[in-house]
Amino acid sequence: MHIATRLSSSLIVLGSLLVSCGGKDRTASAPAVAAIPVTVATAAGNLGNSIHLSGTINASQTTAISTRLMGYISQLKVKAGDHVRKGQLLAVINSQDILAKKGQTEAAIAQAEAALASAQKDLDRFTTLYKQQSATAKELENAELQYRVAKSGVEAARQMKNEVTANLGYSNVYAPFDGVITQQMVESGSMANPGAPLLMLEQTGRLEVSAAVPEYLIGNIKIGDNATVTIDAAGKTINAKISELIPSSRFTGGQYLVKIPIPADNTSGLYAGMYTSVELAAPATSVQQPETDAVLIPAAALTRKDEMAGIYTVSSQHTALLRWLRLGRSYGNQVEVLSGLSKNEPFIVSADGKLYNGVPVTISNK
Repeated sequence: MHIATRLSSSLIVLGSLLVSCGGKDRTASAPAVAAIPVTVATAAGNLGNSIHLSGTINASQTTAISTRLMGYISQLKVKAGDHVRKGQLLAVINSQDILAKKGQTEAAIAQAEAALASAQKDLDRFTTLYKQQSATAKELENAELQYRVAKSGVEAARQMKNEVTANLGYSNVYAPFDGVITQQMVESGSMANPGAPLLMLEQTGRLEVSAAVPEYLIGNIKIGDNATVTIDAAGKTINAKISELIPSSRFTGGQYLVKIPIPADNTSGLYAGMYTSVELAAPATSVQQPETDAVLIPAAALTRKDEMAGIYTVSSQHTALLRWLRLGRSYGNQVEVLSGLSKNEPFIVSADGKLYNGVPVTISNK
């Protein structure tokens, strides 16, 4: 009886310890995740009476520097990124074979001139003898023929020298205009081939925007139209005008290109290759882009993974919910949503932290 009482007491103490430990496990729960402040917006329905295009900045003049000679590059005076002036020496092609040909042509000229001098003497002599009736007309005719042949030989040798001199000029490659070397295709010691680019040169100080216009909008655009160009990378918005419209889409995938020169006083901080957004004022009778039932969101709000694009929305439990979208055309800084988001449906534009599925959020629009 005494032993049973002691055993019962031990079991009660052990049970109390287990309950106590279990209580500690339940109270030591994981700390709550702090809600991330987010800014939300609603999808727009249209862009109004304006045309929005995407484009890139290009140099007004770009050229591939090449040579007509085949030979080793003995000197390469510049590299990518160097600024050059018009007429500056860029590269030197080994021209020993041309110099040898030049020596040959000079020798040929000397030989042809000697032959001409001899033919001239023969012609003068036979002319005198013919007048004295000491030479026949046939002999005089042969002397005149020999003179004409010798004279043609001198002219041919001189033209050969002109050709060699012209080719020798291609051994030195000069800059055709002021600009910057944007690409270097060869090194010193490389073989230069006729027509193969050695360097790419872009003109400095003159930039233009090339923008693609879809087929259904090209009829509403003309040269001289005002354009508002926005370059996000440089934080600039520039007013300009369309200067050129390419009237064919044969080699541009069905898109028509327009060119918009950037004023010289606005080129600071801009570089070829920067992306731009172009807004054109459309006539009241023009086709609206896109249709009024389209859904537009800022491209900056998108989350991308591989080839997929999505956007975060706010669930009824006030958590972030990633929703994958099917996108359509881009209109400047906005992109069209074909499916996955309804018009006027709220979505997260920005967040003060990293978003992921299920993270608590709190809306704090500024």
